[in-house]
Amino acid sequence: MTSIPPVQWAALGAVFGYYLFSLISNFYVSFFLFFLTALFLVRVISSLNAESRLLRLTSLCSTVFFIGLLFGFTAAYAGRNAVDLHMEESAVAGVQGVLLEDPRMSSSGSPMAALSLTYATDRNNRRLNASGEIFAFFPQESAQRLKQFGRGTTVFIEGNVRYNDRGYSVSARSLHIVKPASAMERFRTNLRLELIDRFGNEKWSGLASALLLGVRDNLDTDLVTLYRDAGLSYILALSGMHLGIIAAIISFLLRKPLGLKGCAIAGSAIIFLYCLLVGPMPSLNRSALMYLLGVLAVLGALPKNAMSVLSLSFLIQILITPSAGNTISFILSYLALVGILIVGKALSSYFSGKVPDFLLQPLSISVGAFLATAGVCSFTFGTIAPIGIIAGLVIVPLTTIFMIGSIVWLVLDFVSLSFILNVPLKIFYAAMELTASVSGNVPPVTGGFILTLSISVVLCAAIFYFERRRREAMQKLEPFL
Repeated sequence: MTSIPPVQWAALGAVFGYYLFSLISNFYVSFFLFFLTALFLVRVISSLNAESRLLRLTSLCSTVFFIGLLFGFTAAYAGRNAVDLHMEESAVAGVQGVLLEDPRMSSSGSPMAALSLTYATDRNNRRLNASGEIFAFFPQESAQRLKQFGRGTTVFIEGNVRYNDRGYSVSARSLHIVKPASAMERFRTNLRLELIDRFGNEKWSGLASALLLGVRDNLDTDLVTLYRDAGLSYILALSGMHLGIIAAIISFLLRKPLGLKGCAIAGSAIIFLYCLLVGPMPSLNRSALMYLLGVLAVLGALPKNAMSVLSLSFLIQILITPSAGNTISFILSYLALVGILIVGKALSSYFSGKVPDFLLQPLSISVGAFLATAGVCSFTFGTIAPIGIIAGLVIVPLTTIFMIGSIVWLVLDFVSLSFILNVPLKIFYAAMELTASVSGNVPPVTGGFILTLSISVVLCAAIFYFERRRREAMQKLEPFL
């Protein structure tokens, strides 16, 4: 217990506080405050006894845990989307608000986006202040127009407001642009559109836009289905893997001329600008934040401990964007990395020397991420696809090469030489499509949430048990080595 750094105890407490928020009543909040006060008293009293190191460390960890618990509870409260229309939703004739994201295409071909409300109007044209976030579905004919304006644009929508288990939404009959976004946002939007247009209408261009810019509007829907059935949907969502590829390119180009620290600082600036270009995405933001914290660790400002960096990243992210923690991409992103750092590391250590390293490392990462996220995936989507563990060993290297090739293609396109990469990109696209197609023919597992979670926990426990026995055996042999 005491070997775990305080920041990890704080993050663990924040996780409990954040995700148990809806189950906690005011009585329990009062109890936590009382208990936290008691822990502080224990901490003070224990510090007076210089010989009781265990008691001091235990009280410190417990205090930090409950501080994190209250922090998580507070963040969950702040992240609630309390929509207030000041009238019944059936009486709403229109709403005005600011686009919180770049509009994206739904499966039906209509653009949609989250909207931060400023006011609502009723059928008598009476205007009332409104607040909260609402999801807007726009007419198909407004798609091109919305793309040109993008995030930060103030719009007025005439349409019907509805409420269901997913929250409020508005179906727009008409759309009026009230105020364009800021000059910086317009520059960002135009740059994204220019890069997308440069890819043209090649079959692979939709995948390149999705992997590099997070824009899935031109992505082949059949390919999306293949990736989903093969348990490879995470490949299409910008996350740590994609940012890692970009960071690797930065390191390759800048490490020699700038050195390690100079490269890390320059890389931070490039990653920051890249995230501004792409827009807010919880999994990408987590990866970028961890990269920046990792740079601080390289510079000596933070300890070089991956779990501590992940814990600090979680605390910072729910502090800055408290509502992000409720998104499935945020949850899966953090769970996957926890699984990689804990389960994957134990698995890699146990089979070290027994399985070739080039196969063991990616396999350990895939298994660790899969076991950590299986329960949530089963609960959310109803099925899981274990074949994704094996398919990922093929698709991840292909995706890495495809992304690098797409970046080089963009660079060459500025000097009209991109045509030389058209055929190689088509080949890699076809290889990824074939891999997803073959893997998707393997039936998914539909055992139910409880069963899936139980099996995952048992398998993780077995991995930890055998790895611990291996370490104990190695410690006994150390005097003879």
